[in-house]
Amino acid sequence: MSTQDNTDNRQVVQGKQKMTPSEAFVETLVANGVTDMFGIMGSAFMDAMDIFAPAGIRLIPVVHEQGSGHMADGYARASGRHGVLIGQNGPGVSNSVTAIAAAFWAHTPVVIITPETGTMGIGLGGFQECNQLPMFQEFTKYQGHVTHPARIAEFTGRCFDRAMSEMGPTQLNIPRDYFYGEIEAEIPRPMRLDRGPGGTKSLDEAADLLAKAQFPVIISGGGVVMADGVEECKALAERLNAPVVNSYLHNDSFPASHSLWCGPLGYQGSKASMKLMAQADVVVALGTRLGPFGTLPQHGMDYWPTNAKIIQIDADHRMLGLVKKISVGICGDAKEAAVALTERLQGRDLACDSNKDERAKTIKSEQDAWQKELDEWTHERDDYSLDVIEENKQEKTFSGGDYLHPRQVLRELEKAMPEDVMVSTDIGNINSVANSYLRFEKPRSMFAAMSFGNCGYAFPTIIGAKVAAPHRPAISYAGDGAWGMSLMETMTCVRDNIPVTAVVFHNRQWGAEKKNQVDFYGRRFVAGELENQSFAEIGRAMGAEGIVVDKLEDVGPALKKAIDMQMNEGKTCILEIMCTRELGDPFRRDALKKPVRMLEKYQDYV
Repeated sequence: MSTQDNTDNRQVVQGKQKMTPSEAFVETLVANGVTDMFGIMGSAFMDAMDIFAPAGIRLIPVVHEQGSGHMADGYARASGRHGVLIGQNGPGVSNSVTAIAAAFWAHTPVVIITPETGTMGIGLGGFQECNQLPMFQEFTKYQGHVTHPARIAEFTGRCFDRAMSEMGPTQLNIPRDYFYGEIEAEIPRPMRLDRGPGGTKSLDEAADLLAKAQFPVIISGGGVVMADGVEECKALAERLNAPVVNSYLHNDSFPASHSLWCGPLGYQGSKASMKLMAQADVVVALGTRLGPFGTLPQHGMDYWPTNAKIIQIDADHRMLGLVKKISVGICGDAKEAAVALTERLQGRDLACDSNKDERAKTIKSEQDAWQKELDEWTHERDDYSLDVIEENKQEKTFSGGDYLHPRQVLRELEKAMPEDVMVSTDIGNINSVANSYLRFEKPRSMFAAMSFGNCGYAFPTIIGAKVAAPHRPAISYAGDGAWGMSLMETMTCVRDNIPVTAVVFHNRQWGAEKKNQVDFYGRRFVAGELENQSFAEIGRAMGAEGIVVDKLEDVGPALKKAIDMQMNEGKTCILEIMCTRELGDPFRRDALKKPVRMLEKYQDYV
């Protein structure tokens, strides 16, 4: 007997039936709506893999297992559904650890399936044996270890449920011999939490604070995106006429065309958002943990309002008040909490109503000033950057053109962005500066490496996002250092017909760390210089298209051409942009100190 499952049109067996563990495992995947998985085939799960196709599941073969984890991350963040990856026991699984750590800090519901050594071989030091649960214990919300073949569906279902309920990665660990045999099993139906707005008392306290606020500011965080709560955030902002700033690397959590949007806080963020935040007397931190990297001083401003009342709303109670001292903590869904607060403020006299017009002028003034500054900020102005700009005037690129200023390039890319675009950003100096320029109209559009900050993140992540949303233009940003860690996945795009556009900023250096050598270590460059081949040519050798850009007027047209190839011809394109070696502000000026040397042989190294 079978019944129609709610998640898609595939049939799922109902009731307890005789089946193999592989069948129970695959049927539970089907019950959870899995249609795409990422990984490299392996003997450890081959019995189950053999029936993926008739179950309606596509296993997309990647080049490296770290890429499979990032693809699952991008797939989940673009779709709002699970991202799933699987790998061979031992090295296939261990290759995925970094990607799962990145997904953990992005709060992404990724399920990593880790077949392991068979039960009769555990502890004997056999081929590809390792203890796979400790590898992921720091970066998963739940670890399901199948203890008996008859329980494989139970543990599989629980991993999928927990990934969604706790919004983070889970691990399903299956001894490889447990795929075989004969069992009686019932396929569990998915359980999804219906999250509420938070406690009545805390919501009332928050509404009272907002009613008295003279200059409220809303931080729209990743939780707003995850809850599909952008419209509800807009309604709250419009009731208060409050400026809305994005939390760090969540530039898609509020529409950039809205009159109250002011841009992102944190590293390489918007000066408008920071100057307005500094004036706040009440801050609504909606769906954000207020991570340290998104609240540190930037652009020479310590903008966090020390005397403001902070209302923090997060679905995870452990985040409330963890980083910043708060006045009210609401454990609830960002969308539902925004609705509840808006309802409490409707028809109520608010202090901020009396100065609405004055605040609107202030908001507009700061927005305009920041956009004007970005237009005029054509290059970096520190001594080192001015020196290398002068040096670059004397040399030509390998294609005979000029090296371009990264800020001008980022502005031109921004202007040429297609509607409904998805953009992923890697770790690096130019990628970080891009935070000032990326703006979006809808959620699930920006994907960044978040707090784990690993290089090689952006390209595989946008591949996964493209699989989830093939109708949307997909663009990744990476510097030449980070690109070297992920360029091999170009073959995945070509082999499996997943067209994306990769923008590579070719500035011949590990820019983020090199900036520290400029600021703290007397320009003594160790292991920071990169002399590379043409990435466009490498892309063409892999079967993709490649375009080298070394004239500013070509940046926008080249991006549009690459997107046209992606959307209308199904082609992946590597857009290689030749940039100067100038550098923006460092990641962590606060975390380094001027060197002190005690030994005589090192006295010159200060």
